[in-house]
Amino acid sequence: MAKMQDFGQRMRFLAFSIVLNSAANALTISTNLGSAVWTGSSVNLANWIHVPLGTTLFGYGIVITLMNQLLLGKFDRRRLISNLLYIVPFSYLVEWIGYFWDWLGVGRLSLTGRVIVDIIGLFGVAFAVSIYQRCNIIMHPNDDLSYIIRFRFLHGSAVIAQWASYLPPVIIIVLSYLMTGQLHAIGFGTVWALVTQGIVMAWADQHVFPSLKHHVDV
Repeated sequence: MAKMQDFGQRMRFLAFSIVLNSAANALTISTNLGSAVWTGSSVNLANWIHVPLGTTLFGYGIVITLMNQLLLGKFDRRRLISNLLYIVPFSYLVEWIGYFWDWLGVGRLSLTGRVIVDIIGLFGVAFAVSIYQRCNIIMHPNDDLSYIIRFRFLHGSAVIAQWASYLPPVIIIVLSYLMTGQLHAIGFGTVWALVTQGIVMAWADQHVFPSLKHHVDV
């Protein structure tokens, strides 16, 4: 009975974190001041290959899902299905909620207002990732990548693992710029995320819903 109650709690936190993560990522895109690193790279990739953002996020997620399997060193069917289940709602929620933020006029706020909103969005992303990494039922492949690196290779260090996992999106951002000569959703917020996201996640692990503990499986 205790295990069922624990699983039910994790499922509720998971549902909340998916919505929070989607809304927060969409919010950072709407500010046009820079998004979290993975999101920014997806926006630039979508611009480069001329594919809708939701579809780009979905395809990107599939590639990282396969990378995670390689890093695990074995085929993990549960994890494969977990990653794919997460990217379906998340990918399209980001795009659809983005239309809502644009309708509200987030992009038309003053510079100061957009900076504040961008920071709020980035905190929301870090909080959401902390929550669903602790739930560890289904997880976005991008964040599962940092989770695998964190607990398999770096003895639980959230900060170093987050930085290490940023190599693929940084490569995509550079390639997109070389091919198009343009940068989108890259700026203040991207630098903020690079520097702070792992730190905020580590803080959130202890202070945002502290009763929710890590369910480590790597």
